[in-house]
Amino acid sequence: MNLRRIALFPLPGAILFPGMQLPLHIFEPRYRAMVAEAMARDQRIGMIQPSGPPETPDAPPPLFQIGCVGRMANIEAMEDGRFNLMLEGVARFNIVRELEVGTPFRQAEVEFWDEPAEDESLAAIQRAAVEQESRAYAEALGYSVDWDGVQQLDDTNLVNAIAQIAPFDVAAKQALLETRALAERAELLCQLLSFFSRQSDGDERPTLQ
Repeated sequence: MNLRRIALFPLPGAILFPGMQLPLHIFEPRYRAMVAEAMARDQRIGMIQPSGPPETPDAPPPLFQIGCVGRMANIEAMEDGRFNLMLEGVARFNIVRELEVGTPFRQAEVEFWDEPAEDESLAAIQRAAVEQESRAYAEALGYSVDWDGVQQLDDTNLVNAIAQIAPFDVAAKQALLETRALAERAELLCQLLSFFSRQSDGDERPTLQ
């Protein structure tokens, strides 16, 4: 087993896929320290979602076991110590064990996934279904979307971009991240788009949690 040590950035509702980009604004002191250390080392940090609330007020939240490591492709350091980052997804990973460290941020030994060497593709009917459900979802929530730009995306970027930016809940986001094959992720994405476009009474929205 080839293990790598990475810093962890737990952030609910935020996932990253290989080849995709994720903008981040870093302001908490512990994560400013994380960025500073990553800049001096390999410029990589692991995006991961908390799986629930902390067991005690002083305890860190539990984490899902699967996340995605990102490379800091663009770094803007501000005078007050904050950072604006653009992360580029490198590979998904499994947490093998979390490390006991003296840093203010969490670190873990992880095993990287073997990601597809080339972009996967969808059947034409499945691609059409993703676009159709995306339109219905956007219309239901009143989102304005550049559909001409969407149609220019390849299948992998289309599915992963929607999975990454759609305001699904934590459980739905994690399910998409953990789905390995693109066709299976597209099918799940269509189900989620349909599910979340059906709003419940009042202003509340359905949730998978």
